[in-house]
Amino acid sequence: MKESMWGYAVITLGILAVGIIWFFANVTRTDQHNYNLLKETVEASMFDALDLSAYRKDGTVKIIEAKFVENFIRRFAENADLSNDYKIEIFDVNETPPKVSLRVSSRNSTGVTGEMVDFNIVNNIDAILETKY
Repeated sequence: MKESMWGYAVITLGILAVGIIWFFANVTRTDQHNYNLLKETVEASMFDALDLSAYRKDGTVKIIEAKFVENFIRRFAENADLSNDYKIEIFDVNETPPKVSLRVSSRNSTGVTGEMVDFNIVNNIDAILETKY
């Protein structure tokens, strides 16, 4: 009887450990996905929002704020994970020199333990547009 209880305890502990590892792997994967998506989306949106007429006219590199915001929201929404709730905060968009500061918060929840546990994952980025040219 004593050995069978140890067997049950080991199996229960193993299932609990696998659940905890799965949960933290999911949170880490969500954070990494959000960061890569944010970085690539900001860069592509800044290139799309370049004001080519100003560059041709007098050689200044600037972006159009409304075009950047529109492109960023569209690109982010196309590639975001649908199982999370996102909150996008754009703090600063400088047209000349091209600089953007924003934050994306996502909310991840689990019910593994029987009670709902919420984790807020926040990614910040400050991007300055640089090119070789």
